[in-house]
Amino acid sequence: MNDATIRRVIVLGALAILGVLGVQSYWVVRTWNLQEKEFNDKVHIALLNVAKDLEKLGSQLPTQGLISQISTNYYIVNISDVFNAGTLEFYLRNQLEAAGLAEDFEYGIYDCSNNKMVYGNYISYDPEKPIIDKQRDDLATYDEYYYYFGVRFPNRTGYLLNSMNLTVLFSMILLLTVSFFAYTLFIILRQKRLSDMQKDFINNMTHEFKTPISTIKISANTFLNHPEIQSDDRLMRYASIINDQNNRLNSQVEKVLQIARIERDNFKLKKEPTDLHELLEKVIGSTKLKAEELGGTLTHSLTAQKTDITADRLHLTNIIHNLIDNAIKYHKEKPEIEITTTDSEDKIHLKIADKGIGISKEQQGKVFQKFYRVPTGNVHNVKGFGLGLFYVKSICQAHGWKLSLDSEEGEGTTINILI
Repeated sequence: MNDATIRRVIVLGALAILGVLGVQSYWVVRTWNLQEKEFNDKVHIALLNVAKDLEKLGSQLPTQGLISQISTNYYIVNISDVFNAGTLEFYLRNQLEAAGLAEDFEYGIYDCSNNKMVYGNYISYDPEKPIIDKQRDDLATYDEYYYYFGVRFPNRTGYLLNSMNLTVLFSMILLLTVSFFAYTLFIILRQKRLSDMQKDFINNMTHEFKTPISTIKISANTFLNHPEIQSDDRLMRYASIINDQNNRLNSQVEKVLQIARIERDNFKLKKEPTDLHELLEKVIGSTKLKAEELGGTLTHSLTAQKTDITADRLHLTNIIHNLIDNAIKYHKEKPEIEITTTDSEDKIHLKIADKGIGISKEQQGKVFQKFYRVPTGNVHNVKGFGLGLFYVKSICQAHGWKLSLDSEEGEGTTINILI
């Protein structure tokens, strides 16, 4: 994942988080306001009915300013007459319950003789809650009325929250989801940093290998061309081993460097007109002997008519070499490989088939991943980095070619490239 993609993920992720939190906050506040309005409406209806009940007993009601809300949970009811505390408590219970407010409340009656609120009682609907029998004097007075009573709901906030249980639950789930998403972004950034460090280390290491590999190559060629070495079979064999292994090491290093260039997006194809059959015959000529040394065969049937393509000759040669090398390495008793080309509308169908050990269905979707090697059977008997098929896939994608794999475990593998 490149830096531009990471930045887009972070920006879009942050915008998504802010958007979701904004929408959820709006709905939480809106739900709270609706619940608060519903609570206030119920209280006003209940207190209005209490005032009407007291009016029936002879109390007089003012023409205006009957109910005033002093605070969020404290209400004053203006009754222009004296009334009994027990009667008031009875009416308050009945009317609040009738309005659907079976919620704890406390009330007090204003005593104009000493300008104080006389505490009435604390009415609890929770049987496990201790009864409050101590008089309290913290109910505020209201200077605009002469005869009135006050009702306070000490647990109003808890009541509103309880009525929003579902909203609170969804909000908590959303917060957990957002937290997990934010944590995921953090993990992505950390993994990206570690991946960049790993890539830098591999790139630096492989570049450092180039100098000693070149030096060994020059030295090996010098040995191979020296008359005294050529006259000694044992020294000649050792010099050949050094040269072959150095070439193998150089090939692996080049492959790692090519993969690194592809991942850094500074990989450029040098496309040129190429005769596919001519290139295939050269590659087959250079690899056929290796298959025959193992007692196998490498055959070809190049029947495509339109063989002129535009491709990077070097990379096309490399991927064909990779595919043939895989077919040779992963053989059973002896390698049997067939290379064919056929016309497919305006494209060329290149097929490299073998009768080797094959790949299981579970592993076929993973073999083109970088560093992946099939963890079963005889595959681990063959050395490698797991870069070959990833390189093939990358080159095919860069050219816009379609790559596919058909394989049956124990029967063989066929690689199809639609050029």
